[in-house]
Amino acid sequence: MTEQLIETLSINNRINLYLLSSLKDEFLKDTAGGKGRNVGEQFAHIHNVRLMWLKVSASDLLKGLNKIEKENPISVKLLEKELKASGAAIEKLIEQSCNNNNGRVKGFKPHCTAFIGYLISHDSHHRGQIMLALKQSGHPVDKKIQFGLWEWGVR
Repeated sequence: MTEQLIETLSINNRINLYLLSSLKDEFLKDTAGGKGRNVGEQFAHIHNVRLMWLKVSASDLLKGLNKIEKENPISVKLLEKELKASGAAIEKLIEQSCNNNNGRVKGFKPHCTAFIGYLISHDSHHRGQIMLALKQSGHPVDKKIQFGLWEWGVR
């Protein structure tokens, strides 16, 4: 069961990366309604929330991971690198928590499976915000990509 949970989380991360890979760097500054986090900051937030959970739950897994500060330049390449790295670390957290910690993630209730649901819900919420920001800024995501976000069996 743990393998399936980790695979599900991995698919979710690949969906994030699939959307990100379809964007140009200049689109990362797009915002919904001209306010709030821009697209790049939304992706950075997904990554940074993962780091927050790693700090609380398994700080040893933070080694080599870097918070993305919105004051620094954000590029598609940077986001891809960091999302891959934080995704891999979260997968290790899930493996450790499900197998060695009575199915619990330190600092999160009730259990490992709910934590995965939480992370996927969080990412999905921000993907929706990203899609809206791009559309409202005149950079709607191609229909192929839009449909591809739902093709979990091939991502």
